[in-house]
Amino acid sequence: MSVRALLLAPALLVSTLLTPTLARAADVTVMISGGFLSTYQALVPGFEAATGNHVATVPGPSMGTTNNAIPVRLARGEADDVLIMVGYALDGLIKDGRAVPGSKVDVALSPIGMSVRAGSPVPDISTVDKLRQVLLAAKSVAYSDSASGVYIETELFKKLGIEDQMKGKAHMIPATPVGEIVAKGDAELGFQQVAELLPVPGLTFVGKIPDAVQSVTVYSAGIATGSKQPEAGKALIQYLASAQAAPVLEKMGLTPTAH
Repeated sequence: MSVRALLLAPALLVSTLLTPTLARAADVTVMISGGFLSTYQALVPGFEAATGNHVATVPGPSMGTTNNAIPVRLARGEADDVLIMVGYALDGLIKDGRAVPGSKVDVALSPIGMSVRAGSPVPDISTVDKLRQVLLAAKSVAYSDSASGVYIETELFKKLGIEDQMKGKAHMIPATPVGEIVAKGDAELGFQQVAELLPVPGLTFVGKIPDAVQSVTVYSAGIATGSKQPEAGKALIQYLASAQAAPVLEKMGLTPTAH
């Protein structure tokens, strides 16, 4: 079933979640990292249709020092209502006073996957040994500058015993989606969270990395300190974390936290 088919009745879906209905429409600003972005974009129109609220989206990495990284945006005073990002990065913002304590809600689990350029041979990474051999044989490897890439750079290569062999051919890609780098032919293999790879044209999704060396990222949402629309923000978070929204999350490569 397509995402469009799952959302044929958005008003009905949201109306079951938002009780009581918000009395006045609100403009809600959301800062969101890439691993949840495509799923959020599929769900938000239903929320807007049912509530009359307008959601403005500000994408950026959950961490790092690039100009559009969420912590950097907040540090320079950009206004925001809702934060959707890697869970432990949100914890850091709560500790720093930039997100409201007690507002954090886990919305999805996101595994790491691998893609190659469309038309390229599709390698077998179904076991740890096969993944190791594919990486050793590759001429170039790209991974993100967010949670999945940090794990690959600091832990995965060590677990596979190939840290030295990957030096010089494996690179962290700042700001740009890894799938775009692979689709252009600038890297042979691309590793990123599955939900970030699936929407990129020009790729063949190979699969998730094996469970024995997998790292699942928790995506969480919370209310930004100084939010002008905290109630509307909470309603949006409730919607995204609901059991009714779960089929869309699954379609987009995520595991829902709702039961």
